[in-house]
Amino acid sequence: MTVYETDKLVVEARKLAANYRRATGKPLGISSEIAEFDAARIMDLELLKDRPGGYDAVGKSGDHKDKRIQIKGRAIFDAEKGGQRVGHLKTDKDWDSILLVIMNENYEPVEIYECDREVVENALDEQKNSNRSKRGAISLAKFKIISTLVWSYDEDSADDISSAGDSEFSSDE
Repeated sequence: MTVYETDKLVVEARKLAANYRRATGKPLGISSEIAEFDAARIMDLELLKDRPGGYDAVGKSGDHKDKRIQIKGRAIFDAEKGGQRVGHLKTDKDWDSILLVIMNENYEPVEIYECDREVVENALDEQKNSNRSKRGAISLAKFKIISTLVWSYDEDSADDISSAGDSEFSSDE
């Protein structure tokens, strides 16, 4: 399967997931796969076929070269709704940083945040000591505070992401 074919499949998956949620009120459960695809494409990462358990991709160039990266995705359907969490963080496995892909209600990426392992572990230890959450769980708001915004969608200059192969992304790096 070529990159172009995969790109087309992800476009269709975005549409299907958004339509399913509108029809049923429930998410389809494919946001992590879409987030991984988007993170790899935008941040120049190689997704691993055989996952060692702690990370999903390795950086191919720049600041991410050879970095072991755990990728998380979160589709935001109601920006006013609080209490959202990032998926379980694999703190007992090997990885260097976490990328969090924030998607809109159409499963299109709007922001990507990155946080190094040491910062994530410190934040989780603080939460554990205060009994606010179990180890490996962190709120979306807290993750945004401790991480760095490394990419955001630029609506003025980018094409519609749902158009396969014609998307333009802007990187803050």
